[in-house]
Amino acid sequence: QVQLVESGGGLVQAGGSLRLSCAASGRAITGNTIWYRQAPGKVREFVATITWSRGQTYYADSVKGRFTISRNNGNNTVYQQMGNLKPEDTAVYYCNLGRFWGQGTQVTGSS
Repeated sequence: QVQLVESGGGLVQAGGSLRLSCAASGRAITGNTIWYRQAPGKVREFVATITWSRGQTYYADSVKGRFTISRNNGNNTVYQQMGNLKPEDTAVYYCNLGRFWGQGTQVTGSS
């Protein structure tokens, strides 16, 4: 069993930055970790992923160049640095590892 706990969300003005964390407990992260987000009234969408084997990263076009996903194997945590935030980035952000999901963390970008 794996528990994922996201943190770091909050309210930020347009153009601001936040860093989300996804801390895993129960076992070491040995799979691809994915960030998703879900805005009110919309379906959950892919944001970014980092592969376990080589640490390759992939991003949704909407966040490319503004968000950076990274990981720290020492503390079993995956991060998402978000810059130049826009109101349309407002959503609950979820961390996913295989069949395991975190509870989500709210990010609100104000105009």
